[in-house]
Amino acid sequence: MNEVLKRFQNLGIIPVVKIDDAKMAVPLAKALCEGGLPVAEVTFRTAAAEEAIRNMTQAYPDMFVGAGTVLTTEQVDRAVDAGAKFIVSPGLNPKVVRYCIEKGVTITPGTSSPTDIEQALEFGLEAVKFFPAEASGGLAKIKAMAAPYVNMMFMPTGGINEKNLNSYLDFPKILACGGSWMVSDALINAGEFDKIKELTKQAVNTMLGFELRHVGINSSNEKEAEQTAETFEKIFGFVKNSGNMSVFAGTEIEVMKTPYRGTHGHIAITTNYLERAVYHMTLQGVEFDMDSAKYKDEKMTLIYLKGEVGGFALHLVQR
Repeated sequence: MNEVLKRFQNLGIIPVVKIDDAKMAVPLAKALCEGGLPVAEVTFRTAAAEEAIRNMTQAYPDMFVGAGTVLTTEQVDRAVDAGAKFIVSPGLNPKVVRYCIEKGVTITPGTSSPTDIEQALEFGLEAVKFFPAEASGGLAKIKAMAAPYVNMMFMPTGGINEKNLNSYLDFPKILACGGSWMVSDALINAGEFDKIKELTKQAVNTMLGFELRHVGINSSNEKEAEQTAETFEKIFGFVKNSGNMSVFAGTEIEVMKTPYRGTHGHIAITTNYLERAVYHMTLQGVEFDMDSAKYKDEKMTLIYLKGEVGGFALHLVQR
């Protein structure tokens, strides 16, 4: 998988934006970046698209900006010259796809049938857009089509929102989802960038789904750990369960038999997509202890953050 597709996968959500006035591009880019999604697919459905891409990439050079609804090779050139890092098209136009490949530009063309996917495979593509997703059969159709095309990844767009986002992303063949619910035309044209920032944060939080898993308490020895767990059992009915390194009281309290990470202990937070969470949190300046990461079947299952919060070490765990 090339670096552009890996970045799609890490981001998980690709805001699809239609900009009527290029002056709105920079404040929109600011809202998306501050909201936790430094990415935008700017559709070539308006005359302002090219200038909007240029404004975004100049103001935010690290932002991942691409062009959508690209229908011609001329639009490819305009988008790339403006700073677009990827191309998305609503359908699979062989001429446009071939041109992008020749120029070394990543393209995810739109597909909605096995015939489209086989054309994409002929071009050596690893991922395609599935459009319009909900109207074309949604996740059920993607799963059906993915069965014979085991190496193809999909980026559904069209009808994706906060209610069905995770049902799509839970399927391993989904690279990312394109959506516009946090960047609607009405919000952009009204200049409601604070609202866009808020909705963007909500979208990321919905995707990652952080929840408290358990609190770990450090003890000096096994006897102390057993006594602490027994206390939680007596007071709250949390059933005690002894393991090799710790004693659990229910699922919410873990008492370590010897001092472990953190001055007082550790706090475990679950997330829907661990590696994606690490990527997003790193964008926000959070540092991780990569040596602490644990894996199963080459997938990260646990990792500690660097430092402590209130005397507790923090770690993420895959739900």
